[in-house]
Amino acid sequence: MTDTVLVTYGSTNGSTAQIAEAVAEVLRKEGLTVDATPADAVTSVASYDAVVVGGGLYGGRWHKDARRFVRRHRHLLAERPVWFFSSGPLDASASERDIPPVRGVRRAMTSLSVREHVTFGGCLVEGAKGRVAGMILRADKGGDFRNFDVIETWAAGVAHELTRA
Repeated sequence: MTDTVLVTYGSTNGSTAQIAEAVAEVLRKEGLTVDATPADAVTSVASYDAVVVGGGLYGGRWHKDARRFVRRHRHLLAERPVWFFSSGPLDASASERDIPPVRGVRRAMTSLSVREHVTFGGCLVEGAKGRVAGMILRADKGGDFRNFDVIETWAAGVAHELTRA
């Protein structure tokens, strides 16, 4: 059984952070000890039995903090159960079908034997930082496409794998 889990994430405007917090909360409800921490603030994964890494998708790539986290901690990540999630599509596609991981995430999954990857819908709302975000919002292409029921169901599956004997 796994006791301590790190849920870490790369997020620019907070949407992916909110998904990570929702995942962490489900894991806590299942009796696990969980830290939810931005990827750029994690100094070591040695004290964790399992890790969930999330990254927002920007221009077909995972958030830089998530990419750097995986690269920096790859040796220890390879020794424990790891799950990945992405957040990003600003439409209903993540709710309608399985969206495969982007190339860089797929490579990391293979090298680390990641248990699973899922892509959740993204969220881009008024006040978001960044030039591209502003352009998307001005084109009226933003919105909140996250489905927290789906996120919590996925997290419950992770919890089940971690808590079974």
